[in-house]
Amino acid sequence: MTKADIVAKIAEKLGLEKGDVQATVESFMDEVKNSLETGDNVYLRGFGSFIIKTRAEKTGRNISKNTTIKIPAHNIPAFKPAKVFVEGVKTNNDAK
Repeated sequence: MTKADIVAKIAEKLGLEKGDVQATVESFMDEVKNSLETGDNVYLRGFGSFIIKTRAEKTGRNISKNTTIKIPAHNIPAFKPAKVFVEGVKTNNDAK
């Protein structure tokens, strides 16, 4: 499912213009992104959490030059689904 599909489904369900729904979805994504960039997690009860995970420093290999490189510790965005969300996906996909 793409962003356009999500916009179309929401517009159809709520009877809104696609342009208005598009702007709302874009604003939601911008707010989540901005929140994570400033170091704040986003919690959506019953859906999940957009969180910042810290990856530890590690040693990697450059295969073409056969050398080791040090990959510094860094933060990455992650999504952790709520238990209700996970259970719904498990029960609905087990029957297939």
